Amino acid sequence: MSEFTNKIDFAVLVTVRNANPNGDPLNGNRPREDYDGFGEISDVCVKRKIRNRLQDMGEEIFVQSNDRIQDGYKSLSERAKNCEELAAALKEKNSESYAKAACEKWIDVRSFGQVFAFKDNNVSIGVRGPVSVHPGISVSPVDIVDLQITKSTNSEPSAEGKKSSDTMGMKHRVEFGLYVIKGSINHQLAEKTGFTDEDAEKIKDALKTLFENDCSAARPDGSMEVYRVYWWKHNCPAGQYSSAKVHRALQIRQRNPESSPRGIEDYEIMLNPLQDLEPEVYEGL
Repeated sequence: MSEFTNKIDFAVLVTVRNANPNGDPLNGNRPREDYDGFGEISDVCVKRKIRNRLQDMGEEIFVQSNDRIQDGYKSLSERAKNCEELAAALKEKNSESYAKAACEKWIDVRSFGQVFAFKDNNVSIGVRGPVSVHPGISVSPVDIVDLQITKSTNSEPSAEGKKSSDTMGMKHRVEFGLYVIKGSINHQLAEKTGFTDEDAEKIKDALKTLFENDCSAARPDGSMEVYRVYWWKHNCPAGQYSSAKVHRALQIRQRNPESSPRGIEDYEIMLNPLQDLEPEVYEGL
């Protein structure tokens, strides 16, 4: 397996049409938005989707969602406890060997990092991963539509001829939004976790197909789309420019700020050139 050579920065443009990209459980599962009305997709949500795509590609994942468990273990502590490599390192009480074994086995650990601190372990280990992901933020404030819905049957018995209160509910959707997800891959941390250039290619493939096998009632197939991926690979381990400067090179503005955007054509997307750093650009599949 090769090493990770040079720093990488990336940006993903995501369009949302009549869908809930990331519901807020503290706000009735309405689409997340900040105080100025800009839509948000949490970094945790984005990493969950990356993990799911990597799992679809056949990679071993430590943090598996409950509806995608492949090894029968219902918790992270069970998964760690039943890993032979981790058990051997645990007997030795060797934190470095434990972290190394976890990184070698699970791609999400060597990518995003992980905290291993369980009740029956004698060690508490934190792994810092090289792949950092920003929350997705919409370019313009989003219009959120709230719909009252009813079920055709009661979930629980009720008085004859009456509907119970749980037949009523709400659904929420963003009419249209263009979200930008930014991130980077750090060379120094990649060396520590064993993250490789091959792993970076897998992360890139996951970003390009982020919403495959992700449909639901809140996100029907085709309602969320990866419109474009920008992938900057620097020519040195530390990078020619800071991640902030690279991400600023991508400029997006609404053509008519006075009206609500209804499609990608309502935006002007500009990429300012950086000397000796030309990104790979991937259009939506």
